[in-house]
Amino acid sequence: MPVDTEEKFDLIIEPNRAASDLMKDLFRYRELFYFLAWRDLLVRYKQTAVGVAWSVLRPLLTMIVFTLVFGRLAGMPDEGVPYPILVFSAMLPWQYFANAMQEGSNSLVAGANLISKIYFPRVIIPVSSVMVSAVDFLLSLALLGLLILVYGFAPPASFLFMPLFFVLATMAALGMGLWLSALNVKYRDFRHIVPFMVQFGIYISPVGFSSSVVPPRWRLLYSLNPMAGVIDGFRWCVHGTEPYLPGLVLSVATSAFLFWSGVKFFRRTENFFADFI
Repeated sequence: MPVDTEEKFDLIIEPNRAASDLMKDLFRYRELFYFLAWRDLLVRYKQTAVGVAWSVLRPLLTMIVFTLVFGRLAGMPDEGVPYPILVFSAMLPWQYFANAMQEGSNSLVAGANLISKIYFPRVIIPVSSVMVSAVDFLLSLALLGLLILVYGFAPPASFLFMPLFFVLATMAALGMGLWLSALNVKYRDFRHIVPFMVQFGIYISPVGFSSSVVPPRWRLLYSLNPMAGVIDGFRWCVHGTEPYLPGLVLSVATSAFLFWSGVKFFRRTENFFADFI
């Protein structure tokens, strides 16, 4: 009697859970990463009247409102620089952080069809969403250059350090985006919580005012907000205002922790995303 020696195997694909391998996954699937980022960039301003100009109009209009409210009505100190530049140099990193965090938090739910059909490192989806927000940042940076020319304001040599604070803002935004995107898959309440976080965060961050108005005894605690140090750093790059060094160090540590913990949490939970999508 013949014996059936054919063996059957089940192929199980598991995500790489090591946080240190994030860059390896992004490089291995770089074509998909580029495609998703390009798709998100095209979809964001599709069928809009002014297109990518929205990336400039939003911070510009917010700057005008904050200049009138905090600069003219409240009489906040301007640190010796034109108040529109003071506000816009803070609006740049804040708008980038807020947009990246918000887009990243909704990215997995928006890409549900893709997640349920094929395997690829899920971290590519929120990271590509964050990178799209970097394009808006670059366009707004050009507007900052125009404001500097209009006011005849010469930025200091510290302007060359701006990429470092951009990286710091990216770490904070990506860390928050990974946390919120993973939580949003299971708990859809976060799609209502995140807009509130953004709306609340702009008022507790030194966007419309200088962080120097915070009382000294509370300033270190205030710097637990990672964007406080990032915004101070951007202002130092644009108009040379010395940042609060202990707060800047704390913001760096907070941003690094958000990034590390976000990647760690995302890696631990991504195996179950398809069950809740």
